[in-house]
Amino acid sequence: MNKLNPLLIVVVTSVFALLALSQCSKRDNETTTYDFEHNLADLNQVQIIGKKIFFDKNLSSPAGQSCASCHNPATGFSDPALKPFSEGAVAGRFGNRNAPPLGYLSFSPVRYFDNVDSTFVGGLFLDGRVNSLKEQVRFPLLNHLEMNNGSISEVVTKVSQANYATLFKNTFGKNIFDDTTAAFDAISKAVAEFERSEQVSPFSSKYDAYLDGEASLTPQELRGLQLFNDTAKGKCANCHPSDADNDFGAALFTDFTYDNIGLPHNPNATTSQSDWGLGAIVNNPSMNGQFKVPSLRNVAVSAPYFHNGYFDNLNDAVRFYSERDVPGKFPAPEASQNVNKDELGDLHLTPQEIDDIVAFLKTLTDGY
Repeated sequence: MNKLNPLLIVVVTSVFALLALSQCSKRDNETTTYDFEHNLADLNQVQIIGKKIFFDKNLSSPAGQSCASCHNPATGFSDPALKPFSEGAVAGRFGNRNAPPLGYLSFSPVRYFDNVDSTFVGGLFLDGRVNSLKEQVRFPLLNHLEMNNGSISEVVTKVSQANYATLFKNTFGKNIFDDTTAAFDAISKAVAEFERSEQVSPFSSKYDAYLDGEASLTPQELRGLQLFNDTAKGKCANCHPSDADNDFGAALFTDFTYDNIGLPHNPNATTSQSDWGLGAIVNNPSMNGQFKVPSLRNVAVSAPYFHNGYFDNLNDAVRFYSERDVPGKFPAPEASQNVNKDELGDLHLTPQEIDDIVAFLKTLTDGY
């Protein structure tokens, strides 16, 4: 019998080992993605029900769209389609704003006016129209551009026929479905409680590990962090503070205020009408174009960016902050009132500095 070359044996063995590792990693990734829907560990009973509702594709009209369809955990609870506007349950019917990530929303305070800084703070949705997660849950279920249910009764009937209906009754009362209003309130409460869970706001990024002394940032990431915090250069932390908040013990990367960053109208929008954001909600034209400052957590995986999804690339979004006011770089703002010219517009960031900031932003992705 011929003997195999020992070097050949080593090479072949190594190749098979790498292939096996690759397949194992692939299976692990698939399992992780799949199991998020079914992993109920560390959730209480109300949160479990909320999670089941969140992933239930039978709750739209027609069936086929769940909350997770536009707020997927793999993309920081944003739309995995990576399009400026999400398609609703009805084929060809699109929303008129970019679906915002749901992670870390539970930390937003009730909307109030800060007299010191002369700005609104808090509230939910991009325009701050509601003040609680329970209220926020109800809009997509009934919105004809989203899940398209005609009434709360329609939603309640679908939940009463779901495979978790018994669990729902065991939790909220055996006769809960006899009272449509009470049942819809329980549905909203359950989803809101799930959105408050650590599964939606895990604080598990590389940056969190760095703050805990369990990871090191690369030289480029550290340069990006320095620019991010530099009040005279990058100015990012002015609205997206990177320090651990005293109330929450972790960095939220938003101050929950509202701002008009001078974003142009998206030519791909479903309407040519201007979106006035907060101004329309508080009936104050001087606040037209102001939208809530989002958390930057998971920003690297939640493209496109801003309320109208104008940018699909994180580098371009950061470049806009730096070059918005440079002649010929970008179209005029959709809303010209109150455009923030103090913290963005002409920051003179070099291409390398933009890359450095983006490198830091990538450390904010959960699951490190």
